Amino acid sequence: MRFLIAAISLAAFIVSGNTALADKRVAFVVGNAAYKNVPQLPNPAIDSKAMARVLRNVGFDVVEGANLTRDAMTAKLLEFGKKSEGADVAVFFYAGHGIAVNGINYLLPIDADLKSEMDVKLGAAINVDLTLDQTMSDAKVKLVFLDACRDNPFAAKIRSAKATRSVNVQAGLAEMKSGEGTLIAFATGPGQTALDGEAGTNSPFTRALVANIAQPGIEIQQAMTKVRAQVSDETGKGQLPWGHTNLTGNVYLNPVGGPAAGATDTSSAPVMAASKQGSDVELEFWRSIKDSNRVEELNAYLTSYPNGTFKSIALARIAALQDGPSNATRNLSVGIDPATFTEEANQVSEDQVGLDKSQRRDVQRRLTGLGFDVRATGQFDDEARSVIRRWQAARGYPATGYLNKLQHKALLSEIVSTRAASSAQADDEPAHRRYSGGGGRRHYSGGGGAPAGPGGLLGGMMGGLFGRR
Repeated sequence: MRFLIAAISLAAFIVSGNTALADKRVAFVVGNAAYKNVPQLPNPAIDSKAMARVLRNVGFDVVEGANLTRDAMTAKLLEFGKKSEGADVAVFFYAGHGIAVNGINYLLPIDADLKSEMDVKLGAAINVDLTLDQTMSDAKVKLVFLDACRDNPFAAKIRSAKATRSVNVQAGLAEMKSGEGTLIAFATGPGQTALDGEAGTNSPFTRALVANIAQPGIEIQQAMTKVRAQVSDETGKGQLPWGHTNLTGNVYLNPVGGPAAGATDTSSAPVMAASKQGSDVELEFWRSIKDSNRVEELNAYLTSYPNGTFKSIALARIAALQDGPSNATRNLSVGIDPATFTEEANQVSEDQVGLDKSQRRDVQRRLTGLGFDVRATGQFDDEARSVIRRWQAARGYPATGYLNKLQHKALLSEIVSTRAASSAQADDEPAHRRYSGGGGRRHYSGGGGAPAGPGGLLGGMMGGLFGRR
């Protein structure tokens, strides 16, 4: 039976043409609990130890740390950034205090002493966006897990500081958008606080990650569905992990059933038919987001299951959320040429559509209005291609990232939220903050580029981690 399960997992892995199996796997795993200026947290150091063990058991080179000061955390990030160059999969896991100030997320070393917004921005905290960009940008697949949505004791101090009259310090973390090849997961929804769990154990979120992400033959997005369900059940629906993904292929941390410490033993589990297993996973996914008021979560379901059982319900909820109450029925398949679902698009077919810059802007605005956020620049860059692919996958069209005449016509026929389609106010600004996570060399997004070499890497990292974005 054990051999049969392993064989089935291996077969499923082989037939998936776009499956990501890493040759080079690296991870950054840190838990900060022993804070010096606020009460200590009970579990982050335990959480990080459990996560590091799971990742090592499925082949990751783990840069691990616990209870790190700012300087020690910076050193670990520099080590991780160097190791992640050219990695097939890079994982970033952090448990501890985090804070969102004016919509930007920061991680807090144990020696942080935040009394004002200036303390946050001038070095006491670590900017999450810049950190991910400068340490993981070379990796092909990037998985980010933040168990940092705790009730933060620094928030009241920052709000009361006279120099920060207009500062916005929210509970939990602020929403983030993932770039291509990236999955980001929070312990709970943006602006909400997560539970620590019993002292001396794991938090509900980390416990669910440890139990699911390295299960044999489980794709990472399916694993995250199980994580959401487990945390929701364990907390009596008081906490629901949140995520955003732009993965372009299937990612298996344990595709052939290698050992995974902390994961449930499935060697004696009955073998189920693939169709039933797939339907169970889809049902879990749908249950976790069916009551959501976030368009991106409903779109995540459509992307994963473009012809899913609950497609029509998801589309109806998206329409209601975007356009408000309406008596009109919205059916995205009505009047669509059947060939739209089979005819692949490429650069040639897109050139034949003949879109000028203004028409490309219109495409981008329409995508944003449908819940697929993208900047309306009039340029179809890598970011735009990724969003087009997500829209195509959600509609059941061949997902190439390019348009043809049939797909362009189908897009024009969709009802777009008037709040997004008619507004050009943010044409050249991102609809949300994004961690780009694209390929290529890392860069420092402050003034000027960091010089090459070890000194440049250190300067770029220090400036990027603690500089102003």
